[in-house]
Amino acid sequence: MTEGWENMFKYHCLNPIAAVGLDKFTENFGKTDDVKEADGILVRSAAMHDMELPENLLAVARAGAGVNNIPLEKCAEKGIVVFNTPGANANGVKELVIAGMLLACRDIVGGINWVAANKDDENIAKAAEKEKKKFAGTELQDKKLGVIGLGAIGVKVANVAKHMGMEVYGYDPYVSVHAAWNLSRDVKHAMSVDEIYEQCDIITIHVPLLDSTKGMIDKEAIGKMKDGVILLNFARDLLANEKDVLDGIKSGKIRKYVSDFANPTTAGQEGCIVIPHLGASTEESEDNCAKMAVEQMMNYLENGNIVNSVNYPNCDMGICAQAGRIAIFHKNIANMITKFTACFGDEGINITDMMNKSMGEVAYTMLDLESPATEEMIGKLQSIQGVFRVRVVK
Repeated sequence: MTEGWENMFKYHCLNPIAAVGLDKFTENFGKTDDVKEADGILVRSAAMHDMELPENLLAVARAGAGVNNIPLEKCAEKGIVVFNTPGANANGVKELVIAGMLLACRDIVGGINWVAANKDDENIAKAAEKEKKKFAGTELQDKKLGVIGLGAIGVKVANVAKHMGMEVYGYDPYVSVHAAWNLSRDVKHAMSVDEIYEQCDIITIHVPLLDSTKGMIDKEAIGKMKDGVILLNFARDLLANEKDVLDGIKSGKIRKYVSDFANPTTAGQEGCIVIPHLGASTEESEDNCAKMAVEQMMNYLENGNIVNSVNYPNCDMGICAQAGRIAIFHKNIANMITKFTACFGDEGINITDMMNKSMGEVAYTMLDLESPATEEMIGKLQSIQGVFRVRVVK
């Protein structure tokens, strides 16, 4: 066993994580094969919903953007912070989206399959000249592209499409300041998603899977679209009601449906180009996701700072220069801060710095102290109604 093992933060990998990411762990961290020992879990696609979460588990870092495989509410109630790595795989997904557009507009796949099927024909070159008209398509230039969702991926897709000569419309009512700064000024801002449906020849979806977005591409939405529309879904398969999509293809409303999610509904269906979830399957994306996940986990375990969490708010107080730092996970309800500070006041412990952030029904409070908190103090904080967990960071 490594010297000082009992004092290390321990992490466990539920999936293979790129070595370039794991190499970022410092000597304060050690890998364990026993998930019950883990302070932090690194995961990609492994299902965690039926998993018994260890009592000492503090963090889960998803090396990727989607977190459907992680029980977010259950983790929040246990004071377990779940991180993801938005933007780390954005370039890889962007490039595949552009490839998907080209595959949909030009029957490249059909042409390749024809060549493979006729490989033994000695006159294949001559035959190809006769057959190629069957695989003729259209160009991207001057087509109207609608990008629904202007996060890290959506912005990159919009910008590169503009450089390819497309007329680009973007829709995102919650676009961040960072995304807005990175978005080309030539991208037209749609005032509603219906404007995208009605105006665009090609539509690509880049929104998270939420109750409000699940099945958003349905019969009603498709009915508003232009005839012969091309749909691309590289976000989540459940964003589209794919039975309605197939009906749209049969009726001629939808020219092609390109999806990065293989499933029995669309696999092998006419008009569907289904890719086996290759959006982030590049060496660069996997490396970037791994590095980002490890850095965020280290910052949280060592300093209590939260960056890019999906179940707790961002909260960053840097490195603690005081004698102690406490982190409190609690319900987002009135009078909690008053109760916390009263506990420290009763014990004569001075708070030198404090930050409180909330996200929906949960909140996170960090306090820097002039003297370390006692076990009795931790017990008092933990006993306050509405507190999920109290963590001694330092």
